[in-house]
Amino acid sequence: MTQRQYTTAEYQAQLAEKIAIFKQDFAEFSIPEPSIFESTEKHFRMRAEFRIWHKGPVSTYCMFSDDEFKRAYDISEFPIGSELMNRLMTELMDEINSNELLRTKLFQIDFLTTLSGQALISLIYHRKLDDEWAQAARELQTKLNIYIIGRSKGQKIVVEQDFVIEQLNVDGKEFHYQQIESGFTQPNAGVCEKMLTWAVTNSRNWGGDLIELYCGNGNFTLPLAQNFNRVLATELAKPSVKSALYNMELNDVSNVAIARLSSEDFSQAMDKVRSFRRLEEIDLDSYKFTSIFVDPPRSGMDPHTTSITQRYENIMYISCNPVTLRENLKIMTQTHEITNVALFDQFPYTHHLEVGVTLKKK
Repeated sequence: MTQRQYTTAEYQAQLAEKIAIFKQDFAEFSIPEPSIFESTEKHFRMRAEFRIWHKGPVSTYCMFSDDEFKRAYDISEFPIGSELMNRLMTELMDEINSNELLRTKLFQIDFLTTLSGQALISLIYHRKLDDEWAQAARELQTKLNIYIIGRSKGQKIVVEQDFVIEQLNVDGKEFHYQQIESGFTQPNAGVCEKMLTWAVTNSRNWGGDLIELYCGNGNFTLPLAQNFNRVLATELAKPSVKSALYNMELNDVSNVAIARLSSEDFSQAMDKVRSFRRLEEIDLDSYKFTSIFVDPPRSGMDPHTTSITQRYENIMYISCNPVTLRENLKIMTQTHEITNVALFDQFPYTHHLEVGVTLKKK
């Protein structure tokens, strides 16, 4: 399969088209000129997964055509993948092809790489894994200086650890994050650094206490915490809460409390509609909230949660779906004025844009 190589002019043209569509879609709102945060054109994606194609004594990475025939195409490099990923793709496959214990019935390989230089590789099989496989994987892990997980139906073998530590530069300060195999992380680390720096810069003078909904592993929580007296963050997924707590300790952040609740349940707790055992150690009435930060899933916020945001002087909204952002803004702009808009090209060569919006109470 011939690799499609994009030129700088093509990238800029695609980005310009996305910006134009955004402006057209949000013309009903009085928005300032958006700040544009570009991606690098190559080597921006930190994670990827590849099926494995076996041809006699040799195995290769492959992708399948998006048509009814589902043709398999060999993949020797992945230009949008990180430089570390591309180096490991070659080194890893050379090792696998020289060791039948690692190669036999290997179905898929998942890569999670970082700017810090750490990499976690998941080898997924259609066979049971045994002690011999574990020993071969351990030797491979040492040789390539990576972390390896083996998976098959009903099995997960963690050779050493199932996470990596990422290092991101945010407004000149280093933050470290545990990223677990199955957890959500921003795939474009370079643009993620720009998003975090934008968030810190545009909330620097807000002061008081902050509510954060959908905190994940603390990606935004940790840098934002330096701008506020206290932060109360919510997240429902147990693995993400565990990572967020780990990352707080890793970065010596002590002014954040995390409530393991959905945004909907937290909204009910704030309104004293229901009480929750998970909030027993958190005195909601002791907080002096001035601001709220939300980074919702593609489905956006439900109407009640959206109305909760209107109570605070400042709102910061990171959106991965302009459609639901538009619907939420129709409610929020009844009480708040849009003060800043940023567009982040998290996924070059696709139609997707991440959007950052700040609003201030009228």
